[in-house]
Amino acid sequence: MLFRILLATLAMALLAALSGCASLPAAQTTQLAEREIELVAQMAEGPVVVFENGLGGRMEWWSKVLPRIAEETAVFAYNRPGYGNSSPVQTPRDGQSIVDELRQLLQSQGLQPPYVLVGHSLGGLYMQLFARKYPQDVAALVLVDSTHPQQLEGAGALENQSLFVRSALKLLITGTARQELELLKRSGEQVLGLPTVTGIPVFILSAKADPSDNSEAAQFARQKRAELATLYPGARQIWVEGGHAIPIENPDAVIAAIQAALALIRERR
Repeated sequence: MLFRILLATLAMALLAALSGCASLPAAQTTQLAEREIELVAQMAEGPVVVFENGLGGRMEWWSKVLPRIAEETAVFAYNRPGYGNSSPVQTPRDGQSIVDELRQLLQSQGLQPPYVLVGHSLGGLYMQLFARKYPQDVAALVLVDSTHPQQLEGAGALENQSLFVRSALKLLITGTARQELELLKRSGEQVLGLPTVTGIPVFILSAKADPSDNSEAAQFARQKRAELATLYPGARQIWVEGGHAIPIENPDAVIAAIQAALALIRERR
């Protein structure tokens, strides 16, 4: 599973580069706690849709989604510390630190809650934690092939991966991404240590991947994707054609889920 996600990460970076990022609003750099953070923010009427990247990901990966959503409401995307032009930090790269930094960043930009949180892969795990830790700040949650809080347990544990996979991870995942991966289990424990999300729209987009693949890794991935929905009673799970790189391969599915969440928010006002 980890190696498949790694391959998808590399593929997304390539696809984003080939497709071009001209459709993203112009990025800006701001100062927060004496460090630089690279971000995109576009104001409009309606709740702010906050995009969180996956492991090793940058905000350009949302280039096929964010501009469409920006036509309807306010949007915000950024590069976590250590990615792109955002300065690295010394604080632990676990979910709690990342979520608190994001909340502080949103407040510093004058972006008021409640937010619509959208997270892909590991970013989905961080958005789960944000929604559980600060439920009063969240209007809806959209998880895009999100990491399960127990993704690295059992068959998914790093020590249970083949030597080839462990060597590839060590070689290809470096710097901040490696720190995030090493603390992924802790981040998952932080999520499960808080009450689940209730009373807001929750959409879970899950990759169908290759249904003919019956390898142990593929079965484990399908199991975790299915189990994720059980953590959020009342959530709508949508199985999406293709692999892990949904924001690039099938952006319309992400756009539709966000639009559905926005429609439900409007209905409840």
